[in-house]
Amino acid sequence: MEWESDARELKAAGAEALGGGRVGLRIRGWEIESSKRSILTSSLVQQWEEKLQTSHLPEMVFGESSLVLNHLSSGIKIYFNAFDALCGWKQEGLPPVEVPAAAKWKFRSKATDEVILDYDYTFTTPYCGSAGIETNPESGRETSEEGSCSFHWEDCQEQINMVALASKEPILFYDEVILYEDELGDNGVSLLTAKVRVMPSGWYLLLRFWLRVDGVLMRLRDTRFHCTFRESTEPIILREICWREDTFQALSSKGYPSDSAAYSDPDVIRERLPIIKRKTQKLSFT
Repeated sequence: MEWESDARELKAAGAEALGGGRVGLRIRGWEIESSKRSILTSSLVQQWEEKLQTSHLPEMVFGESSLVLNHLSSGIKIYFNAFDALCGWKQEGLPPVEVPAAAKWKFRSKATDEVILDYDYTFTTPYCGSAGIETNPESGRETSEEGSCSFHWEDCQEQINMVALASKEPILFYDEVILYEDELGDNGVSLLTAKVRVMPSGWYLLLRFWLRVDGVLMRLRDTRFHCTFRESTEPIILREICWREDTFQALSSKGYPSDSAAYSDPDVIRERLPIIKRKTQKLSFT
C-alpha cells in the first residue's frame, strides 16, 4: 500500500507530491511514480501469450502496474514492469524444477488432467529492471533504450552502503508494486515485486523475485538500486544483483527446518541461502 509523508515533511525536503491522481513525488530532479492496476483480463492474457510466444503465464499478472523513476534533466528513466520481466523468463528458459511424483497432482486443474511440466512453471526471471532515455520526460516520449543510447551499467567495486540506509531518516514516500504472482498449484509461491523508499538523501529500490517450491527448492533473486541525490545533470546510481538458492534437502542437512511453513518470509531465510551470483554495477555515461 502506498504511503506518503505529510506536506510539511515534503516541503522541508524540497519535495512535492505528484498530484492529479498520480501516486509519487518530485524531489531533487527526480520524478518517482508507482502505478497499481488489476490483473490482466483474459483478452490481454491472450495478447501477451502471442507476444511472448507461450501458452503459459503466471496466475496473476499485474500487466499495467509499474514503478517508474525519471531523472528529468538527463532524461534517464528506470522502470519496472511485468512484461519485460516475463520476456526475461522466456529468454532464460530454465528447465522445469522437478517435483516429487506425489506432488504433481497439485498442478492439475481437474482430477483427470495429465500434468506435463515441460517449461519453467516457476517463472524465474533474470530481470534487473528496464532503462531508457527520454528527450522530453514531461511528455512521456521515450526515444531510446539501454544499449542504444548514452549510458550503460558497468561492473564496479563500490557497494551499496546498507548501514547508512538503515539510519533513521524520514521516509517521504514508500510503495510496493506486485508485478506477478503464482501459487504453483498450491505447491509454493513465485512472486516478483518492486519496492521503493524515498528519503531526503536519496532513493532505494528492491526488485525481488522469490520462489519456493515446497519440499524441493528455494530461489531468491534480489536487485537493489541506490541513488544519492546531488546537484548534477547525471545521477550516480548503484545496482547490486544477488542471486541465492538452495534445495530443502541441502538446508535440512545443515540443520535447518524441512517444513515449508518455516520459509514463508524471504527476509528471514535470505542469509540461509548460499549466494550463486553477485555483482555491483554503476550507471555509466558515454
